[in-house]
Amino acid sequence: MGKKAGSNRLKRQIMPAFWQVPRKGDRFAVRPIPGPHPMDRCYPLGILLRDLLRVVRSMREAEKVLHAGYVHVDGVRRSDVHFPIGLMDVVELQPLKKVYRMVPKDGFILKPVEVSEGERNLKICKVVNRSTVRGGRMQYTLHDGRSILMDVPAGKLDGITTHDSILIRLPGQEVVDAVRMDRGALALITAGDNAGTIGRVLEVKEGTITLPRRVVIESSSRRLEVPVDSVIAVGRERPLLSIGLDGMVGSG
Repeated sequence: MGKKAGSNRLKRQIMPAFWQVPRKGDRFAVRPIPGPHPMDRCYPLGILLRDLLRVVRSMREAEKVLHAGYVHVDGVRRSDVHFPIGLMDVVELQPLKKVYRMVPKDGFILKPVEVSEGERNLKICKVVNRSTVRGGRMQYTLHDGRSILMDVPAGKLDGITTHDSILIRLPGQEVVDAVRMDRGALALITAGDNAGTIGRVLEVKEGTITLPRRVVIESSSRRLEVPVDSVIAVGRERPLLSIGLDGMVGSG
């Protein structure tokens, strides 16, 4: 029977630039499957285990580890080396009792940062869309493909809109807290040369016909103005979770 889907292989020469994988040697790399994150903003789970965390030596070992049920992502067992791992995802290696969160760091848009086991069930998600659905309920669409339905008024989510952030408990998606993308909030840059920089929001500028909505952030030594799509709110006085800070926070 003919194959309907595309190839599950990816030539290394056209891998996303941030992948920390040698481009010479082997011809192909593991290709992420469609899922919660786009290909240019994620790692396949197999490459994460082999090349970043280095807990396995080959993709065959990675497959055996995954099929044994040793790896959970956001509280759910995953068994596919192609599964995409992206921003703020929590990867738990149960036999090693280690938990990692994927965050921008050192100029890379994704790096694993080890966190405590107490944070393995918590995740910060950015709201990318808000809409009213049948029955008058409010639907919040998050950056990793999740959707949360809330009655109106939405309790802790009252007033939360696009570009704000929600702290949820995994895997049940219970809302723990929320942070608005507003003056005084802590924001983390997720793309570009300043990926991994955290700072205090000084101003949110509305977009124009030619310019997108922007956020002015003060870090330890400078002020940065970046598109709001490249920023995620992570806290107020301090980050809600461990994110591997890449610099001091401005006073605001």
